[in-house]
Amino acid sequence: MWSLSPGVRHLNHGSFGAVPVPVREEQDRWRARWDADPTGFVYRDLVPGLERSRMALSDFLGADPRGLAFVRNASQGVASVARSIEDTLGPGDEIVTTSQDYNAVRQTLEFTARRSGATVRVVAVPFPIDDAAEVTRLVCESVGEKTRLVVIDHITSPTALLYPVDEIVSILEPAVPVLVDGAHGPGQVALDLDDLGASWYTGNLHKWVCAPHGAAFLHTRADRLDQTVPTVISHAWNAPLIEDSSRYLGLFDWTGTDDLSPWLVVPEALDVVGSLEPGGWPALIERNHQLALAARSLLCIAIGIAPPAPDSMIATMAAVPLPDYVGPDPGGLLAPLNGELIDDGFETIVGFWPQWPHQVLRVSAHHYNDLSEYHALAEHLSELVG
Repeated sequence: MWSLSPGVRHLNHGSFGAVPVPVREEQDRWRARWDADPTGFVYRDLVPGLERSRMALSDFLGADPRGLAFVRNASQGVASVARSIEDTLGPGDEIVTTSQDYNAVRQTLEFTARRSGATVRVVAVPFPIDDAAEVTRLVCESVGEKTRLVVIDHITSPTALLYPVDEIVSILEPAVPVLVDGAHGPGQVALDLDDLGASWYTGNLHKWVCAPHGAAFLHTRADRLDQTVPTVISHAWNAPLIEDSSRYLGLFDWTGTDDLSPWLVVPEALDVVGSLEPGGWPALIERNHQLALAARSLLCIAIGIAPPAPDSMIATMAAVPLPDYVGPDPGGLLAPLNGELIDDGFETIVGFWPQWPHQVLRVSAHHYNDLSEYHALAEHLSELVG
C-alpha cells in the first residue's frame, strides 16, 4: 500500500505526507493521458477531470463546490487571500494571527502588511496550555476596530494543537473576516466548511488525505468569491466564460501550464485512504487519534513531563517540549537534535518554539504507523536528552 522505505520510521507525516501506491499509479495514468494527447487533453479532458475531483472533495469537506478552488499548497491559499485583501489595508490597520502560526504564513502576512502600512498583531498563545478556551479568549480579545483579517490555525504546525476554530469563527464572523489555515485539517478531523462559515479555509490534501504533493484547496464563502483571486492571473481574467461557469473557479483552475495530476487523483486518494479501516474515514481518524495520544504518553514518560495540553486539543499528531538546547545558537528554525534523530532512522521534526533555546518535538500518526515505533523513539530520546 505504501512505498515508504522499511528502514525508515516515518513519524513526520504532518510535514510531507505519504502517497499510497494505488494513488500514485492513478496519477501516472493521468500523466500518460496528458502526454499522449497534450492539446486534446487540456481542451477536452482537463475541465471534466477537475470537476470530478471538486465534487468528490466537496462531499468530503461539506463545502459548496462553487467556492472550492484547487491550489498547490496551503501557503499558496494564504497568499491568495493576502493578495485579495491587500487593497483594503491601510496605515494603522491590523492582521491578527497567533504565536503558534506557520512561519511561511507569518512571512506572507508581514510582507502584505508592510506593503500597505498595516501591521501584524501576534497573539501570544502559551504552550503548554490547559484549556482550548484560552485560545478563544486571547484571540478575540486582540480583535479591535482596526482588525481587517484574522488568520487562525485549525491545527498548529509547531505545537500540534487543535484550536477551537468553530468558536472563534462564530464570535468574529461576519463582522471580522477569518481565514482558517487548515494545512493539517483535512483527514485529521471531520470538516463541514459550510457550517463553519469562515470567509476562507485553506487546506492541504497531500498531508493527511495522502494525495500527491501539490494538492491543496482554498474554500471561499459565497459573499467573498468576487473579491478572491489567485496569486497568478491568467486567461480567465478577461476570457468570456461559458454559461453557468464561475469566474472564481476559472481564475484558479488555470494559472498556466503545470502538472495538475495531483488535483485529478483527489477522488482516488479519498477512496483509498478512506478504505483503510472498516468504518471508513471516521474510524481511521479515531484510530490515528488514539495512536497519537499513546505516542505522546510514551514520550512524556521518557522525558519526565506531564502532557502539555488536554487530550481534546490533540488530533492525529502531538508535540512535547524538550529540555532547552545546550550550546551556541545554531540559527534557523530546526534544532540540531532534528538531524540527529533523522540520522538515527527516526523521521520526526524538532524545532525551536517559541524561540531558541526552547525545543519542541512533534510526531504524527497515520495508518502505516504502530506503537512500537514510538516505543523505540521514546527509548532513544531518553538516551539523547535524559
